[in-house]
Amino acid sequence: MKTPEEDTKKSGGSFLTTAIVLLVLSALAGGGGWLVGMIAGAQNAKQASAAAEQAATDMKQAGDEAQSTEGDAPMAMVDPQILTLAPITTNLSFPSDSWVRVEVALVFEKEADPSLAELIHQDVMAYMRTVSLPQIEGPRGFQHLRDDLSERAVIRSNGRVSKMLFWTFLIE
Repeated sequence: MKTPEEDTKKSGGSFLTTAIVLLVLSALAGGGGWLVGMIAGAQNAKQASAAAEQAATDMKQAGDEAQSTEGDAPMAMVDPQILTLAPITTNLSFPSDSWVRVEVALVFEKEADPSLAELIHQDVMAYMRTVSLPQIEGPRGFQHLRDDLSERAVIRSNGRVSKMLFWTFLIE
């Protein structure tokens, strides 16, 4: 028959062993997670820097093309059928201290029409001033906004604009 002292020794040793094993396994899991994170982070950093360099190159080319057009034109030609509008920065209707910046391009069915693009630019700005922040929150709200603006561009152009491409959409 076992004495109470022998039972205590056995359970105390078992608890200590379990605690040490759990501590070692936790340290291994944490170290492995850190290692995987460092490897993945390094790969993401390389991809991000490559993407940033590509974006900078594209922006420089777009800037060069915009400067080569007439003076301070509010738009830039990327393709004969695609016309990039000047950035639109305006406040929202609610809350009035929220600002939105939108950069879009219009895809024309045939050749681009700068005067029509200017009308659409003004129409987009006027529409953005009527939008409230809750209307455009989340992916569904943004999709509705894109659909509304594209539809307005098609209607304003009598079908000469087929699409509106969004380059940037920023809310502050």
